[in-house]
Amino acid sequence: MTWAKRIFFFLIVNLAMMVTINLVLALLGVGPYLNRNGLDYTNLAEFCFVWGMGGAFISLMLSKVIAKWTMGVQVVDPDSPGELGNLVQTVYRLARAANLPRMPEVGVYDSPEVNAFATGPTKGSALVAVSSGLLRTMDRDQIEGVLGHEITHVANGDMVTLTLIQGIVNAFVMFLSRVLAFAVSQALSSKDSRDSGRSNGGVYFIVMILSQIVFGLIGMMIVAYFSRWREFRADAGGARIAGRAKMIGALQRLRSYSGAVDMAHPNMQAFKINGGGVGNAFMRLSATHPPLDERIRRLETMQA
Repeated sequence: MTWAKRIFFFLIVNLAMMVTINLVLALLGVGPYLNRNGLDYTNLAEFCFVWGMGGAFISLMLSKVIAKWTMGVQVVDPDSPGELGNLVQTVYRLARAANLPRMPEVGVYDSPEVNAFATGPTKGSALVAVSSGLLRTMDRDQIEGVLGHEITHVANGDMVTLTLIQGIVNAFVMFLSRVLAFAVSQALSSKDSRDSGRSNGGVYFIVMILSQIVFGLIGMMIVAYFSRWREFRADAGGARIAGRAKMIGALQRLRSYSGAVDMAHPNMQAFKINGGGVGNAFMRLSATHPPLDERIRRLETMQA
């Protein structure tokens, strides 16, 4: 997908999201949260909840479409011959072992990175995709380990759970930043302005933006912590349905190509099996994936 098409798709999705959320707010009768009496906490809470959860769930509902369009995923026909056919059949076998209600779509995207991801709004409507670089680099057992990891993500409902956590965090960030901005703007306003419930608009806006950045960073660490935990859980699940040796072999192979991660689609990074390096202490707190060495060590010490 060209950059022009990506930008156009990004604008269309966000426009649809804004229209949908504002329509929901109107249907719910949510009024302005700033009025002459000050801050209406009920309207503010409803506003933040709808925007925080609404944006997250719309992204979830469109996740497969977004992945296909932005990553250029080509869905594989189950009856394809050779390597691609084997890929689909392996996914189906693992999906049955994980008791998925419906077989996921299987796709391949053209990229030199050694990676794979799973996405989709429900367990019955999922997409598992692998890079062409992974297919060229890994043997059949290692690929099966990777696919077991991704199928476990689907079976655990990780996409939905991550969306819930992200939506709640978004709502709290929006709520707290606006409450803090109103409090600071009121404190810096004249007595007459405070008595009439008016706030200093310039101060309010600046404090809201700055506090939203700070609270957003804290929220990002919370979401990242859950993301790292679900990676450990998906590794363990992949070991159960594909075999521990295959899962360890897959991660060891990924470690050899840890630098070969495409960072051009940061919105998809949390869903890939290989998240790249973790860097310094702050980067470790905000990393969506644990270090591969730690993931391998946990599998090696996991009870059979």
